Amino acid sequence: MTDPRTELSEFLRSRRARLSPDDLGLPRYGRTRRVPGLRREELAQLAGVSVAYYTRLEQGNARNVSAEVLDSIARALQLNDAEHTYLRNLTHCPTGGKKKTVRSQVRPALTHLLDGISVPAYIGGRRSDVLAWNSMAAALFGDWGALEPRDRNWARFIFLRPEYQTLFVNWESKAADVVGFLRMDAGCFPNDPELASLIGELSVKSELFRQLWAKHDVKEKSFGTKVLRHPLVGEMTLSYETLKMPSEPDLFLSTYHAEPGSPSAEALQLLANWGTDATRAGTSATTQA
Repeated sequence: MTDPRTELSEFLRSRRARLSPDDLGLPRYGRTRRVPGLRREELAQLAGVSVAYYTRLEQGNARNVSAEVLDSIARALQLNDAEHTYLRNLTHCPTGGKKKTVRSQVRPALTHLLDGISVPAYIGGRRSDVLAWNSMAAALFGDWGALEPRDRNWARFIFLRPEYQTLFVNWESKAADVVGFLRMDAGCFPNDPELASLIGELSVKSELFRQLWAKHDVKEKSFGTKVLRHPLVGEMTLSYETLKMPSEPDLFLSTYHAEPGSPSAEALQLLANWGTDATRAGTSATTQA
């Protein structure tokens, strides 16, 4: 996995390259531009820091950089909330230098909670691991229980299992989301060997992953809408919500639901009625697809 200093340098360069003087109302003067984006001196001026200071930061030297300076640079670069968090993680994350090898554990009370949720729901952890799920999630996404624990992972689902390319109508959008989640984790846990192994495996096996990883885009798990094409009940438009666990920051709960009374809600109800039969049939159908 990328060294944190190198990642900080590449991230700042990539964000600077996507801006232009025209975007910010800056005059165009001086030598001809050979590369896209703002020059370092322009960015430094916008952030209110010296060119030498910003240059050191963009070279990966974040020693003693203050939160106020980072906030100024984030505003100058027009970072969104996820990117701003990622920049802070690269420079100040308290666990950034520690190796993490133990997988997160799900308390029994949380598994009981999952069983009581009437829509597809699962608990995930770092590296986009899937740690626990209810029967509706299995009916919607497939028989995760038949997989080895290391393979219960959204990055491996999306990039290494062809049936998920069929399941998600806009598969490339889902792929970009997953890469953004992984890079957010990498900013705070650069020495996690399991994460490094996962990124290395995907880089070798998937051209799309390599392209998306090179963009340095980041994303936080939140909410939105996905269109799925299930092998048994057809196309569904589902909204998802992601809830973080305050006492267990590595864990999050994700739920998928449909608009009440909609065809998608009827399709979800069919999956609920079929229960484990839907899981077996769905797994068989996607395997044959």
